[in-house]
Amino acid sequence: MATPPDLDTELAALPAMPLAALRQRWSDLTGTPPPRVRRTLLSLALAWELQAAVYGGLSRKTLQRLAYMAGQNDAEQASRAEPGTRLLREWNGVLHTVRIDEEGAVHWNGQTWRSLSEVARAITGTRWSGPVFFGLRQRSKAA
Repeated sequence: MATPPDLDTELAALPAMPLAALRQRWSDLTGTPPPRVRRTLLSLALAWELQAAVYGGLSRKTLQRLAYMAGQNDAEQASRAEPGTRLLREWNGVLHTVRIDEEGAVHWNGQTWRSLSEVARAITGTRWSGPVFFGLRQRSKAA
């Protein structure tokens, strides 16, 4: 995949940009205050953000792995779908789409459900952990 010309131009300009300009570009791009790091590190981080904006960021699995390695593996946090999330799961050849609305309500098959586990149970006919069924959490291994 070829790099878009405007991205090439922006990436090439980063090493020569003054620190104030890098900080402003960071704020404009991410909508957050720039991290308080050295100029070279900010330049590298900004290059990653620019490329992620064009090509997409890290996969959900990679983000979960990084959170785990950073010690942020709180089970409740990892298993909760964020508002606005759309979850896809294929079961017996049928693709099921679940949407979590801004209030956190679960929508599937034209109905509102109390939890992902209820949806998983309706799809499979057996008791499933909804977060496990939809891949938000790993199934615990038997001892």
